Amino acid sequence: MGKVGNVSLYGGESEAADNLKTFGAMLKVLRDEAGLTQEALAEGLGYSVEHISKIERGGRFPPRDLDKLAEEVLGPLAARLLRETRLSLTRKAGLASRFRHWAVIEKEAVTLYAYECRVVPGLLQPESYIRALFESVLPPLVEEQIEQRVAARLERQAVLDERPNTYFGFIIEQALLERHMGGKEVTRTLLDHLLAMGKRRNIEIQVMPLRAAHHVGSAGSIYLAETVDHKWLGYSEGQRSSNLISNLTDVGILQQRYRKLSSQALSHEATVELLEQMRGDL
Repeated sequence: MGKVGNVSLYGGESEAADNLKTFGAMLKVLRDEAGLTQEALAEGLGYSVEHISKIERGGRFPPRDLDKLAEEVLGPLAARLLRETRLSLTRKAGLASRFRHWAVIEKEAVTLYAYECRVVPGLLQPESYIRALFESVLPPLVEEQIEQRVAARLERQAVLDERPNTYFGFIIEQALLERHMGGKEVTRTLLDHLLAMGKRRNIEIQVMPLRAAHHVGSAGSIYLAETVDHKWLGYSEGQRSSNLISNLTDVGILQQRYRKLSSQALSHEATVELLEQMRGDL
């Protein structure tokens, strides 16, 4: 993969238009990663340049055979990403549209890192904690929306069971655990869940202590994924926006910051001791 730009996706438009823009942005990233122009991709797929341009802009629904045709031009990983992202246009209503492109990458990753300073990472959230989060969303969600989102997040967590050879690394701010989101009972369940997840061979959980003289995480959360072809991608998320990071320089900076955060956080063993102490104090 060559050096390419990052793609910003905004989730403030209608659901259908936003979904199409998500797919178009993904196609553009994959095309850029392969070093192809729109003209070259169109020729390889047998479509017109105008057709490809409209898909990338989110102005046209992708053809059903696009992923099959793309396998020869963009490779098998790209074909799988396009297929899963296309399916997300009509299902997984519980996942925020701006997140769906990263959810596809997350499912394929052979290594996944996450540093969180906002909420406990979604892959580590027990159901009661998930519900507490969605019950606090503004504008308020109706019960049907909450149920959809809870189900989607729990479904997403299946990757932890389905990919035992994938390494998952998590760094969590202690302040998130001290917040007692949802109350003490929810926090007890959360701590028990983190302790159980941390016993798995392919999952490492570290807590960043409340007091730290040196901390490189002030710029916000970090998500990194290593794809099956050993390329790295990053992801960042803000208020109703997201950014898929593929630029090699930017991804390298995120990797550097994550490594430093890991050295500044408590070790896995010290984290277990802290979690057990916090559990006992409740």
